[in-house]
Amino acid sequence: MPPSQLKRLKASLREQGIIGPQQSKKQKKHNAQNGVTKEKRVHRTVALNGIREQFNPFEFKALSRKPKFEVTTEHAAKSVIRRPGVQKSQEEEMRRQAYLEEQQRRHKVGGIVDKRFGENDPSMTPEEKMLERFTREKQLRHKRSTFDLEDEDTPGELTHMGQSLSLDGPALVDDFDEKDLELSDADDHLSDEERQARKRRRSELEDEEDEEDDSGDRPERKKSKQEVMKELIAKSKLHKYERQAAKDDDEDLREQLDKEMPNIHELLRGIAPKRPTAPPADIPGMNPDRAALLNRTDKVKFDKEYDLRLRQMAQDKRSKPTEKSKTEEQVAEETARKLQVLEAKRLRRMQGAPESSDEEKEKGAEPDDEDEEDDFGLGDGIKIRPTMAELGVEDEDDFLIDDDLVASGSDAESVDDSDNEKENDSDDGEEDEFVKGLLTEEEAKRPEFLTGANAPIQEVEEPASNGINGDLAYRFNCPQSHDELLEITEGVNILDLPTVVQRIRALYHPKLRSENKGKLTKFSVSLVDHISYLANQEHGPPFVVLESIIRHIHSLAKTFPVEIANSFRRHLKELDTSRALSLTPGDLVLLTAVGTIFPTSDHFHQVVTPAVLTMGRYLGLKIPQILSDFATGAYLCTLCLQYQKLSKRYVPEVVNFIENALCALAPTKLAEIPGYFPYHDPKSSLRIESAPTSTRQLRFYDCVAQDLSEEEGELLKAAIVEMNLRLLDSAAETWKAKDAFTEVFVPALEIMRHLSSKKCRSKLAESTQKLLTKVSQKLTLLLSQARLARRPLELHHHRPLAIKTSIPKFEESFNPDRHYDPDKTRTEAAKLKKEHKREKKGAIRELRKDAKILATQSLREKKERDVAYEKKYKRLVAEIQGEEGREAKAYEREKDWRKKGKK
Repeated sequence: MPPSQLKRLKASLREQGIIGPQQSKKQKKHNAQNGVTKEKRVHRTVALNGIREQFNPFEFKALSRKPKFEVTTEHAAKSVIRRPGVQKSQEEEMRRQAYLEEQQRRHKVGGIVDKRFGENDPSMTPEEKMLERFTREKQLRHKRSTFDLEDEDTPGELTHMGQSLSLDGPALVDDFDEKDLELSDADDHLSDEERQARKRRRSELEDEEDEEDDSGDRPERKKSKQEVMKELIAKSKLHKYERQAAKDDDEDLREQLDKEMPNIHELLRGIAPKRPTAPPADIPGMNPDRAALLNRTDKVKFDKEYDLRLRQMAQDKRSKPTEKSKTEEQVAEETARKLQVLEAKRLRRMQGAPESSDEEKEKGAEPDDEDEEDDFGLGDGIKIRPTMAELGVEDEDDFLIDDDLVASGSDAESVDDSDNEKENDSDDGEEDEFVKGLLTEEEAKRPEFLTGANAPIQEVEEPASNGINGDLAYRFNCPQSHDELLEITEGVNILDLPTVVQRIRALYHPKLRSENKGKLTKFSVSLVDHISYLANQEHGPPFVVLESIIRHIHSLAKTFPVEIANSFRRHLKELDTSRALSLTPGDLVLLTAVGTIFPTSDHFHQVVTPAVLTMGRYLGLKIPQILSDFATGAYLCTLCLQYQKLSKRYVPEVVNFIENALCALAPTKLAEIPGYFPYHDPKSSLRIESAPTSTRQLRFYDCVAQDLSEEEGELLKAAIVEMNLRLLDSAAETWKAKDAFTEVFVPALEIMRHLSSKKCRSKLAESTQKLLTKVSQKLTLLLSQARLARRPLELHHHRPLAIKTSIPKFEESFNPDRHYDPDKTRTEAAKLKKEHKREKKGAIRELRKDAKILATQSLREKKERDVAYEKKYKRLVAEIQGEEGREAKAYEREKDWRKKGKK
């Protein structure tokens, strides 16, 4: 059995001589004198360290691996020895210090420690603190070196060629120490004699210096400041003189060229200049006619050519001011002013008053101007491009100009004195062309709305006929409600209504007054109400008038979109709550206006979406009982298809209503209704009884219930059937790209086949039969194409993936214990997981160490608090006991004293 640790320790101490027999005093004294004791002390320390390392092998740990590359160097590589115990104790100490710092910072706000110099020193004033801080900062930034010129303690002195470079030496003189700068009051105010004497001396000195310079190569004398300034002034004057001379030369050259310019012009025109030299007719090779002209031999020909060129110059077209020079406000004011003049003339004509002398003068002056233009040969100019009317293109701000349509403009100034204070300004720049109206027929033939230098001058003349009756007013008040609009247009012919609207918009141009915007806002809302009102009248207006007003609303909607949209929404809400399944002509006109004013291709629109829902509700829920219901449904189907012209969204109610209408109006009833659409059979039979002799188109006012004769009823039925066939054709063209095209239009094809049968075909008109054949063929073709282009449903559509294969790789250092994965992604993921696991274990280990330190420090603090508490408790108990003992002894003494006193 090996010896114990204690025996081994004693043996090691004995072997090293640390313990042994005791020495006598004489030996100790002798060893101390010879230094043996000091050597033994050093040897003892080394021996003890060796014994510690020998008896604690876990305290020292060498590296498990050698260096990867063995490098031979001058110095041998030292073996690295780690001390886990020491490192562990250091880590624990560091954690303990961190814990103490954290405990000290606990319950403290802010982590900024003010370490500025003198901040916590109350004895220093703020000026002293700032001065000391500035000094410390300069000292820290200043880097001292051997050649620091500002360092007073630098040994030696900088020299150059044996001469000192110090500023204190006599060799260098400061510029401010020159003698010529030191002037006294007497020098500043010299007399004339002294100045002359100084000049003579200075000139003599300069002559001597020049002689010395010529005699020898001596360095130049340093110039004084006065000489330098004189030299600068002289140079400046020299440069100025040179510039002036160059300018004079240029002026002389320019004048010479100007003098020769007439001769150049004469040569260009073929006229001989006046020259004193010999005539150039003798020049060889010159044209004889030109030589004769230069010699002035053909005077008659020269005069004729002069007259010809003068006439050509007179016939050149004069420049005219363009519209670009006028702002929008100026154009609007001019338009309004012209309307005022026209209205004043109209009122004078109605009252029979004679025209004023100023007007007669103007009328008399106009022909003179025209004659003058004719004298100079001025005309309308070259027509650059055709007008919009000739192209047949119309816009909501670009109306065709007729005799009864004076103004195609938008807005201008109000001229009514009562309304002058209520007009508005607007930023709408798209109504400029609308304002440029008020053109006469003669001006309408010119290029319209030209800009730039080719723009025609817009001159407004009184039209030949003003309205239908020729007495239409030029000025109207701006109505603020529908009732006011009815009052204003009470005596106006319905065909003059677009002209009235145009003139109101021209008079109340938003650019003229700030109140006009509010007026036009209410006016636009009243126009929305008015189109519904007009369409609901017993004798409805022509569609031309309604279309013109809708185009005006479209133009106003660019400036007032919110107000007009809210007006349409109000009408749609009223329609939905009161008459959703019994629409009036006014409602149909409003729905038509919505489709032309607002974008119907939007996925969601605050006006279009409610309108589409309203039409879908009627088409889906209405059970037609009379022919006007079928006409209304056909009109709404047309509107739905127009709404979906761009977006091509499917509206199922449209196809369902068309199929219902064809089934209900078919001459014979179908044995079985094809498809799954809801079919509603009307209560009374509306089927076609006989083929009409003639056909007609479906009209708008067929949507109103009327008492029709049998012949008119048959014509209307045939018109409704033809209209539904056309709608079916348009719907197929619109939705032919849909995946469900086959399911939607197969029932329609079955219905058309039933109409093409012998029982039904004989009762249809010839035009209806031709249209039925055409639509059936087209629908059959589209259905066959849809079936060919249709693909079965599939979950995923991608190319088939090949089976993953791995090419074997030869590894030179193959290890069967190691895992080789050919998938790099999986390998990287495994490495990442392993690293994450290692980091997680390390983090847990660190947290445990922190928790251990926290527990140790908490226990230590608790023990210290307990010890302090116990000590305080014992001190207090001892004090109490001592006080009680003193009181008890005093009581005993008092008691004994009293007993003695009684005795």
